[in-house]
Amino acid sequence: MTIRVAVGIGVVMAIAAGGCGPKRGEVTSPIGPPEQPDYSRPLPPGQLALRKVTDPAQIPDFGPGFTDQDGLRQAVNNSLAYLARPSSRRFFPYGQISHEQAVASLQQFLRVLDEARTPEQFDDLLRSGFDVYTSVGYDDEGTVLFTGYYCPIFDARLKPDERFRYPLHKPPPDLARDRRTGMTLGRRTADGSVVPYYTRDQILKLGLPGSELVWLADAFEAYVVSVQGSARLRLPDGRLMEIGFAGDNGHDYVSVAEAMISHGKLDRNELSLDAMISFFRQHPDQLDVYLPLNPRYVFFKPVTGGPYGCLNVPVLPFRSIATDKEIYPRACLAYVVTELARDTEGPAQTQPFRGFVLDQDRGNAIRAAGRCDVFMGIGARAGRLAGRTKAEGRLYYLFAKSPGGSSPALDAGASGEDVDRARPLED
Repeated sequence: MTIRVAVGIGVVMAIAAGGCGPKRGEVTSPIGPPEQPDYSRPLPPGQLALRKVTDPAQIPDFGPGFTDQDGLRQAVNNSLAYLARPSSRRFFPYGQISHEQAVASLQQFLRVLDEARTPEQFDDLLRSGFDVYTSVGYDDEGTVLFTGYYCPIFDARLKPDERFRYPLHKPPPDLARDRRTGMTLGRRTADGSVVPYYTRDQILKLGLPGSELVWLADAFEAYVVSVQGSARLRLPDGRLMEIGFAGDNGHDYVSVAEAMISHGKLDRNELSLDAMISFFRQHPDQLDVYLPLNPRYVFFKPVTGGPYGCLNVPVLPFRSIATDKEIYPRACLAYVVTELARDTEGPAQTQPFRGFVLDQDRGNAIRAAGRCDVFMGIGARAGRLAGRTKAEGRLYYLFAKSPGGSSPALDAGASGEDVDRARPLED
């Protein structure tokens, strides 16, 4: 599984939104210092994250999604490939949205892409043919925090030496998992009982001999791979080895960056992945202080054709998002209204983003309606973008109307899915 694992390791900097005034579907901030938002605020048990938009004035302008279609069709087809697998049916209905309607919605969206000739016609076709749902957000008013994640490229070796001595591991033989969901249950002991698996700190000290997959030259690079959940590794002969998520130790993700900020090691307003890398290069003694604070540890396997999200389909830059799969619908079509870091002539700058994405991944820190992670791509450039993406916005989902004129209302009391907290790859 991928990447999606996490939230760009929590390495992001605050972004101030600008503009001349609110547009349809945009979020505006009140005047005055805001309260510290709790984006990870959980929903009540059993409640779904989406609410139907009944006021047409609250539906965003979908026109910008017509002018930017790079990778969009492929992302839709990746979701359709997932929904074609029999195993995908166990996660539907989502409320009252059936598996068949999820498939039909993506197919109809492809037809709209073929039929529309202008942004205005595109917007009209979507409004007439789809019902729109908004995320309730962290505040029940639709506010969602968007961050970024990516797939890094690092040098690695298949055997350790004096420099390359920080391993990434395969799932160890004593890792106990649920056969159906892949969820980590714990560590199976010699007498057959199952106890909680070792924490990151314990794994770093014990080493899990025999389960090493590759070795990296930098402890923080190994940590970044573990949090991101996938990587491309450059071997001595120039080959790139691709690795992906193969399991985890069952512990929840804890942000190392937040701890460093609270201890005065990093400035929140200047927080980025580069800032963390610079800090640990100047203070290597602090690696053993901060990295163990995140007890979660991810295991890997060689893969090809990725990086992959939790649906076991490739994730595409700016087209794949990671959400909490307990409360958001797998593989479905969404529309994002926010600010994202994009390439410019100089350092990465934030720009308005209005575009369609597919919900194809989940992550360690993405456990609430108020969080969404956008996949930024592969390599150092994508890492810089992911590390500088943090902005509030709105998240909408589109479902094709039934022949009777509208999609069924979502039932907030039941999602119809089994929880997969370990974010296993889905067959």
